[in-house]
Amino acid sequence: MNNNNSAKTILIAPLNWGLGHATRCIPIIKALLENNFTPIIASDGVALALLRKEFPDLQTLELPSYEIEYAKKGKNFKWKLIQNSLKTLKAIRTERKIVRGWIEQYQIDGILSDNRLGVFDKKVPSVYITHQLNVLTGNTTWITSKIHQYIFNKYKQCWVPDYGGTINLTGNLGHLEVLNPKIKYIGPISRLQKKLVPKKYDLLIILSGPEPQRGLLENYLKKEILNYQGKAIFIEGNIAPQQTKVIKENVTYFNFMNSVELENVFNESEIVLCRSGYTTIMDLAVLRKKAFFIPTPGQYEQEYLAKKLKKEGLVPYATQDNFKISDLEMVHDYKGLPRSESRIEWATLFEVFNP
Repeated sequence: MNNNNSAKTILIAPLNWGLGHATRCIPIIKALLENNFTPIIASDGVALALLRKEFPDLQTLELPSYEIEYAKKGKNFKWKLIQNSLKTLKAIRTERKIVRGWIEQYQIDGILSDNRLGVFDKKVPSVYITHQLNVLTGNTTWITSKIHQYIFNKYKQCWVPDYGGTINLTGNLGHLEVLNPKIKYIGPISRLQKKLVPKKYDLLIILSGPEPQRGLLENYLKKEILNYQGKAIFIEGNIAPQQTKVIKENVTYFNFMNSVELENVFNESEIVLCRSGYTTIMDLAVLRKKAFFIPTPGQYEQEYLAKKLKKEGLVPYATQDNFKISDLEMVHDYKGLPRSESRIEWATLFEVFNP
């Protein structure tokens, strides 16, 4: 192994489940570069496509897809995942073998896996990144949580992007009753920064997540937005080779945006309508933006976070089937997320890759 950061190569691999895992890896990749490491990015699908656009000069590698797909009805969410579980397990076993070969081929000195269960090897320091120490799956939560905890305990460290105290964003998702020395709470991470700029939009709608639910919500909101009186910007979350922009009356539509563009429109917008995915929650906390959530139907994690934050008087939410654009008026009755101003000591965290 190499003894100085400038020669150390780190494989960073986010799960392709929506865009959240990929986008929260962006500041980590930037921190690796700033600390003289050489990142190699590995993923699949839209997550890999997004990171290739963000870092066109970095080497990227493709991993097998977990073939995660949501059911059209929320009540079938868990069973859809169970149906695809054999394909997922096969992909995990395959990526484990692939990573083993990459370690020799690309002289990899360390691994950062954001919820990719097969991106791990005992030969190099391996770190697991997750906000789900407990995996909520209804009446099977106890077994899915135990399995997940068994997996991340194999890693040298487990980084949780949240606060470790009682005031936190993840609640039971990211906190265990028994302390685990491998777990490090690193604080919320975001690719975006707060800027003081004039307001340009009354509403920002931003979508992400696996199909078909992303597309179902897009189609529904494009009908609902016709009843909105303010100025809105609508980011569909469709990663494509070329960016498209369409203006229809008071709404500007983009298929996707890069991090710089998103940072601008977030800061220029009064309120945000989005899923209650954890990466988005961290972005909103950093940007100090008020929001309204529509959790993905049947996705226990998003439903839990939406209910938790509403109960705490921070952010309102509605189910996908019941949401009306007039519900956005409720935002003004909620406090908004607590400010996130913590500074992450990346250099200290990256010491895990030292022999």
